[in-house]
Amino acid sequence: MSIDPKEILSAFMVLFAIIDITGSIPIIVDIKQRKGNIYPEKVSIVSLLTLVAFLFAGEAILNLFGVDVSTFAVAGSFVIFVLATEMILDVRIFKDESPAEASFIVPLVFPLIAGAGAFTTLLSLRAEYAVVNILIALILNLMVVYAVLKSTHIIERILGKGGIYVLRKFFGIILLAISVKLFTSNLDPLLQGLSLSQDAAAILELLR
Repeated sequence: MSIDPKEILSAFMVLFAIIDITGSIPIIVDIKQRKGNIYPEKVSIVSLLTLVAFLFAGEAILNLFGVDVSTFAVAGSFVIFVLATEMILDVRIFKDESPAEASFIVPLVFPLIAGAGAFTTLLSLRAEYAVVNILIALILNLMVVYAVLKSTHIIERILGKGGIYVLRKFFGIILLAISVKLFTSNLDPLLQGLSLSQDAAAILELLR
């Protein structure tokens, strides 16, 4: 496994769009007003540990259910497609129903940062890129998350509501393209795997 700047940049952009920490600034500001301190250090560290753990253990968990990474990547492409649709069309499909009185982990760490979309994306990226490059991209993303959490009021004042809105639309289009790429690049190995399974089943049937 070698460090590839192109893979790091690509994985960074994907994760940045999925986590969408800049688009979440209004939500973060609201949480800060209701709960006071949002503990940027704790949120960033817990989010990083959660995502890294899933990056390395996620495939093993899938194997328990007999699902390979290519299959999960195709499923993940649909999830990313839905997230992109939310960002582009201003619709809400995934709902956050976590209780307001929960600890800082909810909803900042989960589902805002380390949510289902990020989990799915990490395993989908594993079908495309080297783990070391994904890990570096993930660390860089959490550095951005920490910076945003520490300076939400400054960023909100600089970008304004219009700037955040445009940024959300831009990354929504990127996500849409990425979902198509993930689907098309992983569909062929998935179909080949199904074909091999059918051939093996046919051979076993003949041997009976």
